Amino acid sequence: MNRKGNPVRRLIIAAALVLFLLCNGPMSIVSAGEAAAASDAKIKLNGEMVKLSDPAFIQDGRLYLPMARIAALFGANSSWDSVNEEVTIHTALGDTIVLGNGVPTVYFNNGRYLMDTAPILKGGRFYVPLRQLSELLHANVQWNKDSDVIELTAVQPAVISEEYGLDEISMEFGSSKPELLKRNGLDSKVTIKPGTKLKVVIPSIFDKAAKPFTESDLMLLAKITMVEAGYESYEGQLALANVILNRVKDANFPDTVRDVIYSGKQFPPAHNGLLDKSKPNASVLRAAKDALNGKNNVGNAVYFYNPNVSKGSFWSSLDVIATIGHHSFAK
Repeated sequence: MNRKGNPVRRLIIAAALVLFLLCNGPMSIVSAGEAAAASDAKIKLNGEMVKLSDPAFIQDGRLYLPMARIAALFGANSSWDSVNEEVTIHTALGDTIVLGNGVPTVYFNNGRYLMDTAPILKGGRFYVPLRQLSELLHANVQWNKDSDVIELTAVQPAVISEEYGLDEISMEFGSSKPELLKRNGLDSKVTIKPGTKLKVVIPSIFDKAAKPFTESDLMLLAKITMVEAGYESYEGQLALANVILNRVKDANFPDTVRDVIYSGKQFPPAHNGLLDKSKPNASVLRAAKDALNGKNNVGNAVYFYNPNVSKGSFWSSLDVIATIGHHSFAK
């Protein structure tokens, strides 16, 4: 192999990938850099080269990096919950981040927000899209085209003084005052005293609040999932929970979790007392919560049935999206 040809080959591959992404949807400058740098994934943090023990990869035009390694580089502590397949990160600046495997909703301090692509568990490692992870860790990311290096820079908080207040910080960092106040958990009526440190990197997720749900919604969804699919795998439980949530969004069904479960005849346990006695296990609770947070493995399916039990023209007329365990999921 002619190693001298490698840079040209990488350039051709990168150009082809960028062209593909441009033709198939919007792409940010960072995404273009991710595409070009993916084969090597050379990372520089605060001017110093950093070695990654786990490989980076591209999916859906996004560069994914191993969360634990990147978080640690920024002085953050992370803990892995193997039961719920989610990680909790406590950053050096006092933020708390909770991310789940395949779950597009991130818990950030006291809010819930939608990411444009979900974290992934791969090869025993938890990966998060580079740009979103860097924002959550209060860092900037740039791609150096000349060296094919992704440069991560930790951003220091701004310090309030008599001459350097919220107005000046807003102008310098290009963020509105309401954004800065929200980022720092401050009320608009509060007086910010000199010496106060303000976080200035505004995560792009801030304008994408996740749809709220109540504890009652979670427990009711978990209870019906336990009754109908408690014996199934997590994937089967997640699918069933999503059928109910898909009905909530479908104009042909009631628009609340409770009304979907208690209306019609597909959920007999809601009418015979079994639902009230249901005690969801850990897997079901995780499936219900993940479904409410946007993780979906059955598309827009609004029906589920056991094909070995449910027979007839109605069931055979449905379009089956997936079959998981004993159930088929259809629309």
